[in-house]
Amino acid sequence: MTKRDESHQSERRQFLKRAAYTGALGVAGTSSIANAATLSDDSLVVAQRQPMPTRTLGRTGVDVPILHLGTSQSLDPTYDKVMHRCYKSGVTWFDTALSYGWGASHKAIANFIEQIGDRKSLWLTSKSGDRDVDGLVADVDKALTELNTDYLDLYLMHGVRDARMLDKEYIRAGDRLRKSGKTTFFGFSCHNGNVVELLNKAAKVGGIDAILFRYNFRRYGDRDLNLAIDACHKAGIGMLAMKTMGSVPPELETVANFQSKDFTLAQAKLKSVWADDRIASVVSEMDSVRVTKENVAAAKTQKPLTVGEAHQLNRLAAMTAQYSCEGCSHFCEQAAGGGVAIADSLRFLMYYESYGKRAHARDLYKGIPEGQRDAPQAALAAAAAVCPQGIDIAQRLAQAQSRLA
Repeated sequence: MTKRDESHQSERRQFLKRAAYTGALGVAGTSSIANAATLSDDSLVVAQRQPMPTRTLGRTGVDVPILHLGTSQSLDPTYDKVMHRCYKSGVTWFDTALSYGWGASHKAIANFIEQIGDRKSLWLTSKSGDRDVDGLVADVDKALTELNTDYLDLYLMHGVRDARMLDKEYIRAGDRLRKSGKTTFFGFSCHNGNVVELLNKAAKVGGIDAILFRYNFRRYGDRDLNLAIDACHKAGIGMLAMKTMGSVPPELETVANFQSKDFTLAQAKLKSVWADDRIASVVSEMDSVRVTKENVAAAKTQKPLTVGEAHQLNRLAAMTAQYSCEGCSHFCEQAAGGGVAIADSLRFLMYYESYGKRAHARDLYKGIPEGQRDAPQAALAAAAAVCPQGIDIAQRLAQAQSRLA
């Protein structure tokens, strides 16, 4: 073991001792930003006045805001303050999907477009989770109807896991949709354990304009991921980051005691992703006006992270790795012999603990067959042994069962 590894192991042990002492390990939390230091109101006001920075989206030649709004949340169908605040602040890109709110997200955005009276000033992404080519194509019309618009700026295959969805028939479907004018650009989203495989294939097959993928401060040391991002960037694919908070229960992040005179912890996480110039934009689920102000301020300030702030994020990643599932189910689930939904269970537990989406997390967890929620201890021990994050899988699955079932 290297000295750096020994240091990280020591930090983790000390962290877990402090967390256990404060009772943090047994408490479910809310949004991590609520526990971060807050900027002064004056700083927020100054940032609001600055123009929103833009970057070019891959080979499209289109400049897009570096921050866009994720709408997998409860939106006010009558007058949504967050959407209006975002729009006025330069966040003119909204990301939605057919599955968000079972259509409620689309309908709220449709009402918002009517209120601003300027569809062309808004960039819209929607997504379909249909795995069939015909269903994927048909879903565009559903999205257009619900959004009450005649085109999308970007249409994504949602939550792609199977690399076969980048085969020729899907790429050709994207070509047809672009030619029809129903969407200007086409791509996919992914956040499971085979992100690297999907990025590498996308870079080779062509026909993909943009990819929305999980990327945050926890992944900077991942060589394979960085090489895959390089390949996509060189191929002219617009790279979009989601799940940038790298969330764990907020009590654990509080124990890590992030210190900065300029940024909250959530802002520092965003700044760390924008520091990568391969990333065109970050999607953020801004669920309040206050969070919107803080995220916009982070996007608009020219001030980068200091070396000390970046080091604190690296330290936080090491100290909380045991609570951050990276979705690499091909390791743990295969080691457990198959038949147990480890990655999905831990992802839904994260929604409960870190995002405050308790009802939604329970609904999703109910979709996992009971027989796939647990496994014999020997199988879970084998799964934990191959987990790159060192997660105590048996313990976390037990917590998922007690909190979500």
